[in-house]
Amino acid sequence: MAKQTNVLAFDFGASGGRAVLAGCDGKKIVLKEVHRFSNDPVMVNESMYWDVLRLFYEIKQGLILAKQECNIDSIGIDTWGVDFALLDKDGRIMENPVHYRDKRTDGMLQESLKIIDKKLFYEVTGNQFMEINTVFQL
Repeated sequence: MAKQTNVLAFDFGASGGRAVLAGCDGKKIVLKEVHRFSNDPVMVNESMYWDVLRLFYEIKQGLILAKQECNIDSIGIDTWGVDFALLDKDGRIMENPVHYRDKRTDGMLQESLKIIDKKLFYEVTGNQFMEINTVFQL
């Protein structure tokens, strides 16, 4: 009989998150949601940020709850892929990441197309043309 492998997956969506335990014995995968939580952005001085301290707390809660179920062999985190955190030379977060729903990217698509041709832009980035994408935040 194959040893069961247990993976804890965190999914951070725009307004909620969850921790799901996936067990696989080589023949069958069994999923169990062990933790669900809200993921609410924080407004500071008219800018919208991810609440990374709250998310870190929720990761710890998910770990505690999953550990009560079984040993964990691996952990993965999936997020909305357009946002980012700036790190210093020691790998520390310099500030809370700005949320993709923040209005700082309003109008950036049209501004970018004044500088670079739409076809070339797509060839270089491979991105769809949505102001929430990372390139427009940068």
